[in-house]
Amino acid sequence: MAIAEIKPGIYYVGAKDYDRRLFDELIPLPDGTTYNSYIVLGSKKTALIDTVDGTKFHILLANIKKSPIKTIDYLISNHSEQDHSESLVKLIELYPDAKVVTNTKGKEHLMVHLHIPEDKFIVKDDGETLSLGDKTLEFIEAPWVHWPETMFTLAKEDKIIFTCDFFGTHLARSETFVTDEGKTYESAKRYYAEIMMPFRKLVQKHLKKLENYDFDMIAPSHGPVHNNTKFIIDAYKDWTSDEVKNEVVLPYVSMHHSVKEMVEYFTEALIERGINVIPFNLAVTDLGELAMALVDSATLVLGTPAVLTGAHPAAIYAVYLANAIRPKIKYASIIGSYGWKCQLPGQIVDMLTRINPELIDPVIVRGKITEEGLKKLDDLADKIAAKHRELGILK
Repeated sequence: MAIAEIKPGIYYVGAKDYDRRLFDELIPLPDGTTYNSYIVLGSKKTALIDTVDGTKFHILLANIKKSPIKTIDYLISNHSEQDHSESLVKLIELYPDAKVVTNTKGKEHLMVHLHIPEDKFIVKDDGETLSLGDKTLEFIEAPWVHWPETMFTLAKEDKIIFTCDFFGTHLARSETFVTDEGKTYESAKRYYAEIMMPFRKLVQKHLKKLENYDFDMIAPSHGPVHNNTKFIIDAYKDWTSDEVKNEVVLPYVSMHHSVKEMVEYFTEALIERGINVIPFNLAVTDLGELAMALVDSATLVLGTPAVLTGAHPAAIYAVYLANAIRPKIKYASIIGSYGWKCQLPGQIVDMLTRINPELIDPVIVRGKITEEGLKKLDDLADKIAAKHRELGILK
């Protein structure tokens, strides 16, 4: 795999995983991913910033050998999660004089997860620097984007900031830099929804903090390098803002067509009232797309039948996901059908403790929908429209 000099003396040497389709055995990867690693070659010392997943160590090593460096003096660990740190152990064996540079929490994580000896570390606090001769690295602590030890590394003279997972995308392309902003935006939004959204308020804080630093390039550890920094920063500011859109996200599952008929009628009722609707059939949905839709939407309505009096397992998983990623939705409701007994509303509401949306009266019917049930769906659509007007997102 080719390496790339992204600025004078700074090289991309990471690995691209075009075929990976699942991350953490949880997150779908429709476009693969990359594990980005960077060499910073100073006049006196050399640093490697972040490493790669252990399965791709051979690619990292081959790329290092293609680079102009003779040795590695510092192994910078911005984030200790194994897809960025696992190769540290082998690199320490190959470069025994190299020191691992991280913060206090990063040291503790790496000692626990990878059993790296304590004497291998140099600990740097927020704002401290490391000289490579003609290049200076500054370390910026950025906890909880998305682990507690996360930090950024700024190559000051070169005005490039290495942000590890922050501003990342699961997007494997042959190009090193962003070339298709439309595709990158979509992939970055998916990545934000799945990884960063649970920490939205902290992301806002770190975006503000970055305004104090001078850089014109962002080099994350997943996806392409951003040489138009405004593009990705503006996207993050939009996603993390408190503003919501005139949208209803409608994940649903239907066993015997009753809920599907309710969803179809309700979708049209919302559209007639000027509300955008994003339905997701949970039997076939890519949950990453559901997470993306939840980034901006004002309202979540869940459609589910009762299974042994409670919600369908697919619906429960969707609610669990929504609660875990903590979108900024304002309102929630439920539409559903049951056979003999139903405990849907209480069960679902009890699962949304991290979001606490305002609950709009659910519409739960027994068996197939009736004319009376359709009227209740119209009433629910009216209530949602009224709420959206109160927010000023529906005229």
